[in-house]
Amino acid sequence: MLDASRAIVIVPTYNEVENVPPLVKAIFQNQPDIHILFVDDSSPDGTAEVIKRLMKNNPQIHLLQRAKKEGLGRAYIAGFKVALQQGFEYIFEMDADFSHDPKEIPNFLKALEDNDLVLGSRYILGVNVVNWPLKRLLLSYFANVYTRVVTGMPTRDLTGGFKCFRREVLENIDLDHIKSNGYAFQIEMTFKTWKRGYRIKEIPIIFIDRQVGESKLSKKIMWEAIFLVWKLRIASLINKV
Repeated sequence: MLDASRAIVIVPTYNEVENVPPLVKAIFQNQPDIHILFVDDSSPDGTAEVIKRLMKNNPQIHLLQRAKKEGLGRAYIAGFKVALQQGFEYIFEMDADFSHDPKEIPNFLKALEDNDLVLGSRYILGVNVVNWPLKRLLLSYFANVYTRVVTGMPTRDLTGGFKCFRREVLENIDLDHIKSNGYAFQIEMTFKTWKRGYRIKEIPIIFIDRQVGESKLSKKIMWEAIFLVWKLRIASLINKV
């Protein structure tokens, strides 16, 4: 069994003041020894202040504040660097809005015993998505089919954001050259992990759409992902990944 005290969950936040306290509680209920790093992009709703209050009573909660909103990918890259600097061995990505169930964290750590990257998959056992409009569900599903066909990756869910890396994977990816955000960021990180020959495992999760706050999805995020997969394919063909 992996030592959960050497694991950290990176949670990007922007206007998540209502979600943070119950999320912290749920994470520690399911994995008491784990650490949490919130990466807050100067949320105007006071998210960072709530996190600071929680930090006073728990040294396993950490906060990285950024001056402005720069996107999901930039937030995770900043969080990865902090996690690596602080010596964590197992590094999670997780949303703040409860679309990713904290009960799954022990399952990720179990799967990571024999793998280098564990992905929470919405599509490995059919379609496990709750409360999404049909249009968005179809968009997500066929975006993953498109990405899989273009890149050649065997992974079923390439745009999901619930995952856990071993530190050596992140150490062997040039994080400063990752410029993508949103879905594209998730695709790029998994692609680079796959091309380096690391062991990747998908485990089934149930994705539940957020109940509080607003979705960060935009057309810009979608178009970025559409073009990125071809860039990755071409870079792979000329050994520039």
